[in-house]
Amino acid sequence: MPTPRRLHRAALPLAATALLAAATACTSSGGSGGSGDERLKVALAFPPAQAMSPYGDDAVILSRLAVVEGLTRLDENGEAEPALATAWKRDGDRAWEFTVRRDAAFQDGTKLDADAVARSLTAAQQASPKPRVLSDTTLTATAEGAGTVRITTKDADPLLPQRLANPSLSILSAAAYGKDRGKVNPAGHATGPFTLAKVNGAVSATLERNDTYWGAKAKAPGIDVKFVADGTARANALRTEDVDVAEYVPISQASLLGDGMVHEFPSARTNGLSLNTERGVFADPSMRAAAREAIDSKALVDGVYEGRADTARGLLGPGVPWAADLRTAPTGRTKAAAPAEVGKTQQIVLATYTNRPELPEAATVVQQQLEKRGFTVKQVVRDYAQMEADALAGKYDAFIQARNTLLDTADPLSYLASDFSCDGSFNITQLCAKPVDTAVDKAASLADTDARHRAEMTAEAAILGSDALVPLVHERFVQGYDETRVQGVALDPMERTLITADTRIG
Repeated sequence: MPTPRRLHRAALPLAATALLAAATACTSSGGSGGSGDERLKVALAFPPAQAMSPYGDDAVILSRLAVVEGLTRLDENGEAEPALATAWKRDGDRAWEFTVRRDAAFQDGTKLDADAVARSLTAAQQASPKPRVLSDTTLTATAEGAGTVRITTKDADPLLPQRLANPSLSILSAAAYGKDRGKVNPAGHATGPFTLAKVNGAVSATLERNDTYWGAKAKAPGIDVKFVADGTARANALRTEDVDVAEYVPISQASLLGDGMVHEFPSARTNGLSLNTERGVFADPSMRAAAREAIDSKALVDGVYEGRADTARGLLGPGVPWAADLRTAPTGRTKAAAPAEVGKTQQIVLATYTNRPELPEAATVVQQQLEKRGFTVKQVVRDYAQMEADALAGKYDAFIQARNTLLDTADPLSYLASDFSCDGSFNITQLCAKPVDTAVDKAASLADTDARHRAEMTAEAAILGSDALVPLVHERFVQGYDETRVQGVALDPMERTLITADTRIG
């Protein structure tokens, strides 16, 4: 999910234009010009905010550029599969043993072993601030010989193998760690197919092929990255071949680029209308129900997203493919207030942020739909960084956001707990409902994937029944590259992968 916290890193569009003016000159070095042997030129939407530290949202950048790896990786269904660990087994409720890959080495030439794994996981656990993936757990990692790591958790954690695939828990060599807690430098000290060679602040980065990679060697000799916040500028750079790959092409630019240049696919993001259940108009569940009845998801898909989104189905959309078969009807819904009663209410404040270009337009349509039902609506639209604290404090009546429902463990449990439980750390709706907490707690205790998913859908039914959040649309990701020139770009609903060892020109 990139989460909403990463959205504040957008820079000014004028700065993006200036960056692109120099893109060709800065990215021409290192390529031989032959098919399959050219350097990749990539435009990313969000610049590093923490000097590429893996303990914050910059970890996603490192993952999307194939720099870092963890003990596990995720398959297309969100299940853990081997990466730097070749196997694992559970030992009781709170302990796991992982077998460390012995044919891998760090980019600085040192060998991967169990001590290195334990050191990296311990450093992440002790980091300040702690990586978000560890916000709801505590782990202890110890080496048992050169090839085995034993990991224990404070509470039972059936999702530990998925958790360890999170980019913030990447394994780095000893040289990556400074004396200050939380100060980590992944450049040249990771294990992935590309080595981070240079970072030029929030402007650009240079990566080189890791010729000692334990897996298949990268087909491109390197990557030249530009951080370009303005979506139109990214699309223009793609159109003029100043870049080969541009992430997150805006909907408004997709039709201009054409189908051969844009590639859309279901995402795990749900754009929803969070209603303040604690104070104001929407503390009344009948008013929340009236707001839910006012929303026309199809009008948003057709009008705002130009058909490049999916109509709302629940909290979990097509990017979570198992959800549809397990979905049950919302439970405990209150009858909606009549339009005459709605018309007597005070003005509500509807807020959203500018960092995702479709959201302000969506807010305007939602305002019209709510006003048609009888609500009096005032809009507040600002940069996300200026709004998050107020949203979490419940200062808005309604808040539109794009939320990654798979978050840190590639399982919706983290999202359901953080956004809708009584003690949730990202509970914009201020919801505190026993049926929700009971279902979330039950899911957290289940090791069996199918059983956990069923409990999560019970929680979804309770949340939807409360009308704390009204799903608006399920986003599709739109990544940009010319399919006649560029091969091997990953289209990942979980947003963790973009460039791989197989990505190449020609």
